Amino acid sequence: MIRSLPNALGALGVAFLLGFPLLYAGGNYDYVMHLWITAFFYAILASSWALLAGYGGQFSFGHMAFMALGAYSAGLLDNYVVLSSHATGTCTEIGLFGSWLVLVDPTGVSTSAVNCLQQARGVWPEGVTTSRLPLLLSILIGAGVGGGFGWLIGTLVLRLRAAYLALFTVGFSEILRAAISAEVWLTRGQAGLPMSPIFPEGVTIFGTFYASNAKLPVYYVMLGLFLLTLVILISLARSRIGLFLRALREDEDAAEALGVDTVKYKRTVFVVTAMIAATAGVVQGHYVGIITPNTLILLQMALVIAMAVIGGLENVVAAAVGAIIISFGLEFLRNDFIIFGERVDMSTWRLVFFGLLLMLTLRFLRNGVIHGGLLWLERRAVGAETVAKRRATPKSGTEEAK
Repeated sequence: MIRSLPNALGALGVAFLLGFPLLYAGGNYDYVMHLWITAFFYAILASSWALLAGYGGQFSFGHMAFMALGAYSAGLLDNYVVLSSHATGTCTEIGLFGSWLVLVDPTGVSTSAVNCLQQARGVWPEGVTTSRLPLLLSILIGAGVGGGFGWLIGTLVLRLRAAYLALFTVGFSEILRAAISAEVWLTRGQAGLPMSPIFPEGVTIFGTFYASNAKLPVYYVMLGLFLLTLVILISLARSRIGLFLRALREDEDAAEALGVDTVKYKRTVFVVTAMIAATAGVVQGHYVGIITPNTLILLQMALVIAMAVIGGLENVVAAAVGAIIISFGLEFLRNDFIIFGERVDMSTWRLVFFGLLLMLTLRFLRNGVIHGGLLWLERRAVGAETVAKRRATPKSGTEEAK
């Protein structure tokens, strides 16, 4: 019974998450939904990074870079690629099944410049419609871009060992952040690239209409992506690939001597986790409404790593749960406390408490807080099962004589 407890807790957790938005009746509904959506986003990143580092032993600092690649790919499509029912005559355009795929020329951060689509709208007849590319297509393209760069980096670096991957991905992230900040004409630099809502025209669910800024539809989109990510990661971890990855982590030379194609499997998991991070970036970018180079700073990557470490690197579910708890915990620590009559400014001290939790976890719970708890339950289950078997086994005559 104890052994099945983690599965039961998982089923209860999924049921809770599915029903929470429908049952929660607090006055701060939008704020709480926003916290959940953000927590799911970090849980996707932390769990996928846990598969990469905890199972494969590949310590990468490029996860947020892949997230940004997906988000910026979708953002560029959202801003500069439009489907039109009428030819513009001013933009670069491609005929497509009775419609036109219009490539809008970038105007950077200028507010006075008029792009080619705006010029065309001034002379278009009435009834011409324009729309952005479908969200699913943006997600697929964003994931493809993230996976493509993951394959490229994996091909270049994963033959090397030790700290080379970590150093290379740090450099890659910084180069990407500098390039995005510098190419203001295309990415708008530090001003940020605006992105339309996930459902720009709103959406109707079971007869109820939700506006473009409603939280509930986005909650279920991000929750669905989160659950799909866990299914993919757990399937990989329990598959032959996961077995090979653990072998690589423990002793790469021995695994290679036994015939394991080390580069192939390391590159496979690197590409899969890069695509997951990029997909999360696309959805989060459309939800927030803007993407900036600040998402690429090392502090953000360090936060994802810390979430995975505190939850448990060797268990993708534990890493995800740890990310959700820490996301809410950091938000809770924004509130000031009164200690011995003195007000503690938590805007300054909350990261100190977070760092202290990380150090205590590394010192006393190296398997992570959540994963450590699951291991304790598993050991109790095995112990109880062993005792029950011994009691049920009839004693031999020699043992009875003793």
